[in-house]
Amino acid sequence: MLDTVSKELALFWQQIEQRSQFHAGYPYNLNCDYTHIGKFFNFLLNNAGDPYVEPDFGLHSRKFEQEVLSFFAELYKIPENEFWGYVTAGGTEGNLYGILLAREIYPNGILYSSQDSHYSIAKAARLFGIQHQVINSQANGEMNYEHLSQVIRQNSQQPVIINLNIGTTVKGAIDDLDKVLEILTRHQIKDYYIHCDAALSGMILPFLDGAPQVNFQKPIDSVAISGKFIGSPLPCGVVLTKKKWVEKVETMIEYIGSKDTTILGSRNGHTPLIIWYALQTRGYEGFAKEAKTCIQNAQYLFQQLKLREYPCMLNKFSNTVVFQKPCQKLIKKWQLATQGNWAHIIVMQNIDRQKIDTFVNELVLQEGLMPESEYLHLQPALT
Repeated sequence: MLDTVSKELALFWQQIEQRSQFHAGYPYNLNCDYTHIGKFFNFLLNNAGDPYVEPDFGLHSRKFEQEVLSFFAELYKIPENEFWGYVTAGGTEGNLYGILLAREIYPNGILYSSQDSHYSIAKAARLFGIQHQVINSQANGEMNYEHLSQVIRQNSQQPVIINLNIGTTVKGAIDDLDKVLEILTRHQIKDYYIHCDAALSGMILPFLDGAPQVNFQKPIDSVAISGKFIGSPLPCGVVLTKKKWVEKVETMIEYIGSKDTTILGSRNGHTPLIIWYALQTRGYEGFAKEAKTCIQNAQYLFQQLKLREYPCMLNKFSNTVVFQKPCQKLIKKWQLATQGNWAHIIVMQNIDRQKIDTFVNELVLQEGLMPESEYLHLQPALT
């Protein structure tokens, strides 16, 4: 029996290792090594309840979770005594939490999100019974501000709940916070809540010179960030909000000796440890370097496609390169994400320029833009 199990695991290892070499369409940093903390996976770590309340249950990683949250609070410029947050199971949970708080604060509010918003936003509206208005998008995936202004004006007597995309799922577009705030001012909206879905770009924008400033120095109310750019063997993320909003929803649970302030009851205690280890070993400077490299490599991919006159698009401050959908063979091999006639590559830490060159040459060969003899001549340099 043990021999059979070992063979199954060895086969699966080979499969995952091979597929990891050609993983380009989805935003996961595959350049991570957590060998040094692997021993902790032999223990149960459960961060049930509030991350700032010491429970009766002793097997948890709250100390590490609190240090992770302090890093993000500093990154998003909110004072220690004003913020609250927790390590989530991923960007979707962070979005659900932000929209849930908004619903609790403004029960009759209307949720506004663009066509390019992540599907979890519409899911949140259904789960929490919130009136939802979808706003048109511009061609680059950014919110159509004229349409937003029009629908807010039509519903100016109701509170406004806005989902702001800080890097859309397909095109990597960034909604303009300042334009949204100007619309709210123009229509004299006093009651509003702004949730920022910064799943991927939340760990990129803060490190880029000249990038849009989206932080708590402006009147945002919550931000959800995925652990994808950090890199983790387990899905995870962080949600930050204002402490005063969480106090409106918290309840004390005697059974666990803690407050119920999160969406989930039991919460993974290994993911705070993973994020903490990444922050400690790579630091602010390390993540800044990674963010800039990914942006530069995305621009390199975009330029290579442009040189070959292959239809493509790249938003400013984005590592998501959108291009005309290629043949199914390439989509399957490179695990590309597609929507309609378009596909994209999200240039993460594991997508270097050599890998970009390999993909581009395969693309132009498959699409008939390069003679096969020329491709075969290049092949030794690509392998």
